[in-house]
Amino acid sequence: MSKSPQKLTSVITYLEMTERPTSPSPPVPAMKIALFRAERPSCAFYRYLYNSIGKDWLWYERRQMDDEALATIIHDEQVEIYVLYAGGVPAGYSELDRRDGPGIELAYFGLMPEFINRGLGSFFLRWTIDQAWTHEPTRLWVHTCTEDHPNALPIYQRCGFTPYKQEPVEIDDPRESGLFEKPMNG
Repeated sequence: MSKSPQKLTSVITYLEMTERPTSPSPPVPAMKIALFRAERPSCAFYRYLYNSIGKDWLWYERRQMDDEALATIIHDEQVEIYVLYAGGVPAGYSELDRRDGPGIELAYFGLMPEFINRGLGSFFLRWTIDQAWTHEPTRLWVHTCTEDHPNALPIYQRCGFTPYKQEPVEIDDPRESGLFEKPMNG
């Protein structure tokens, strides 16, 4: 008899902005940084970013995809993946999805664990927002949930996003599915 998967209850908050922000951009952090668009990244590199950034926040959707399905998304010309480097190493990434235009979804945004609380988040998020608005969308939207970093919702709001919907969802706990490594004991 198979065991029923544990359930995880989460609250998803959807946010949007319908106009380009007019507030000043945060200052460039006082470290060596570079921003590049990853054009047709390999699935291995994308998974490195996604898994490294998302492991603490239970990002699981892209972990479930095989390489062919993932490549279909990340190699689409309407999907833009930007990588933030600090000191020559990946510090974060953002993903803008323009496939369902005229709006744009900020599909993913995050920093590597070792770069959180180092002054990069607000700068990189605003840079990504400004990049999205170069396409003149009707709106830019993002969603976050209770499993994300505790600062996710506040930083989105500080950068100009406004919540428009919240919904509770119940999912199979992705930690039970084998998608995440089991923690080492003691």
